[in-house]
Amino acid sequence: MSKAARLREKTARERIAAQQAAAKRAEARRRMLIFGSSIVVVIAVVVGLVVAYNLRSPSSSSTAGGVHGTVLSASTAAEITSVPAATLNQIGGGSILSYQGTVYTGPPIVKISGTRLTSDGKPEMLYIGAEYCPYCGAMRWAMAVALSRFGHFTTPFRGFHSSSTDVDPNTPTLTFYQAGYTSKYLTFVPVENETISEKLLQPTTSAQQAIWQKYDTQSDGYTGYPFVDFGNETALKGPIYDPAVLKGLTWAQVASDLHDPSSPVARAADGAANYITAAICHMTGNKPGSVCTSSAITSLESSL
Repeated sequence: MSKAARLREKTARERIAAQQAAAKRAEARRRMLIFGSSIVVVIAVVVGLVVAYNLRSPSSSSTAGGVHGTVLSASTAAEITSVPAATLNQIGGGSILSYQGTVYTGPPIVKISGTRLTSDGKPEMLYIGAEYCPYCGAMRWAMAVALSRFGHFTTPFRGFHSSSTDVDPNTPTLTFYQAGYTSKYLTFVPVENETISEKLLQPTTSAQQAIWQKYDTQSDGYTGYPFVDFGNETALKGPIYDPAVLKGLTWAQVASDLHDPSSPVARAADGAANYITAAICHMTGNKPGSVCTSSAITSLESSL
């Protein structure tokens, strides 16, 4: 191996180690926040009642409980939701496995077993992430592309950036906080657990927390972001593509690149979208057939 190659390999290892260490520090902070929130919840309720009494009309400003991000243009939103099936089939798994090989030893989405997770009479896709998290930022593009093949978002996409002080700072992304989605095949339940400043935003329910802890607790005792449970049949338990491919891009540029199968963005985000699509098809009994019988999806579903 040449000296240049050794240096590149060392740099890659150092980058991955730094990312994983940062993720663990963030998880430790999250646990402290959850513990602390149980102590102050009564105070928060009392303060909330006082504020509600004194502020009889809703505020127009954005708060921790308000809508986050910047509404994306209609053209950008349309590009996110209309990546052609031909493009997705051409990409297949994209660059996912090459990235996985530098971080994990297992497949990007793994089988799990438990009581079938459903909501409103349909299989449930549960996502738990955080707005500051760059890995969640990367995965939201893939989830938006995949979910758009099974239904449609009923609220506008809102652009956001991950934390400026985390690894892969200011990753351009979307937020699923207060996002609406409808499908006759599945129910999508997004939980943006923390804000950009790593404060509690959407607490998990006891049932969601139990699922997260059961299927995502690592050897060090921590759970992490992002976590996606597909009906308690399969789960995505961490980042599966490098957020660095999004560095410096605008939301519109990312959305446009999703349509170019030669772009690093498409190879990563669309590849991840195909794995997510395969996991959704697995839990919906391969419905709809127009999506689930495509060549890329049948190939990836057989690997789950």
